[in-house]
Amino acid sequence: MAEDSPDPTEFSSRVPSDAAIHQILVERIDRRRHGVGMAVGVIEPGGCRVVVHGKLGREDPRPVNGDSVFEIGSVTKVFTALLLADMARKGEVALTDPLGKFLPPEVSVPGRAGRSIALQDLATHTSGLPRLPDNLQGGEPANPYAGYSVEQLYGFLSVHELTREVGEVFAYSNLGYALLGNALARHAGLDFEALTRSRILAPLGMNSTAIALSSELMSRLAAGHDSQLQTVPGWDPQVFAGAGALRSTANDLLRFLGAVLGHTHSTLALAMAEMLTVRRPTGHPGLDIALGWMVRIREHDEIVWHGGGTAGYLSFLGYLRKARVGVVVLSSTSVARADDIGLHLLDATLPLAPAMIIVHQAGRDMPTQRT
Repeated sequence: MAEDSPDPTEFSSRVPSDAAIHQILVERIDRRRHGVGMAVGVIEPGGCRVVVHGKLGREDPRPVNGDSVFEIGSVTKVFTALLLADMARKGEVALTDPLGKFLPPEVSVPGRAGRSIALQDLATHTSGLPRLPDNLQGGEPANPYAGYSVEQLYGFLSVHELTREVGEVFAYSNLGYALLGNALARHAGLDFEALTRSRILAPLGMNSTAIALSSELMSRLAAGHDSQLQTVPGWDPQVFAGAGALRSTANDLLRFLGAVLGHTHSTLALAMAEMLTVRRPTGHPGLDIALGWMVRIREHDEIVWHGGGTAGYLSFLGYLRKARVGVVVLSSTSVARADDIGLHLLDATLPLAPAMIIVHQAGRDMPTQRT
């Protein structure tokens, strides 16, 4: 625990009790039928706790726990942005470096009005690039990025013409993060997973977070389910690794938040803090985009967060900046929402979604859904 952390014996939790959180999960899984298994992690100055409900799969009766593995979808983008911040802090790259500096010389990167796309534009979704390349076709709906090659990625980039100004308009882009992850990995001489493991996962002791799962991690994988609670295969994002390929656990993500919040010492602390120094408006009042994080500005604090979703999973990772409280929400079903739970636990004035509202959170990650 950091030296300036409050004495845990004097700490009074601002997050609802385990029993209250469990009731939310019971409502989602047992009553609304919006889930099969869910895990919620909470980290506060007084310590960590994990609340779970449900099972590992429709046909797997083993109970979910804090070490169950879930796809985390676009929460991966927080890790990609942290790689950028860490490499920039160490002078290996600059946030303002043009993307083209890190791609093969034969690849053309579009620009507009004399402005080239910089690394920080990709990390803040202000590159002017579309959400997805238009040559992403033919993949299975449940595994849409599989088979898409880096040659196709570069081919699209070389012929694309921007329709938005660079660095000015927020427009969520999985394509942008695919390029950012690719560029950083190329510069480091590693693939994206190896780079993430060496720079973030290993130093933080996140041994249950990976893209390619070992047999031991596979044994703890919560099966993904669609909106009909049918089991679906996992994703293989490949070229889009930097946009949404990681799998993780509630306990590992609490370790990550512990470092972000300063509850544990980390060599990444400065880079984590610097992620919030770059801010751009999203066009929504009270909501900014930083490097990899959405920032919701509240009266007395800021909620820093990101959500994710794949064909069979939903995820949320967020924290209160001043209160140094964080929340993880993981679900093995792609129906309804996970972000409303996470935001509500961080700020009780933000309501849970009504029972009649079903929002496909995975739309942020899936080609067939809206952003």
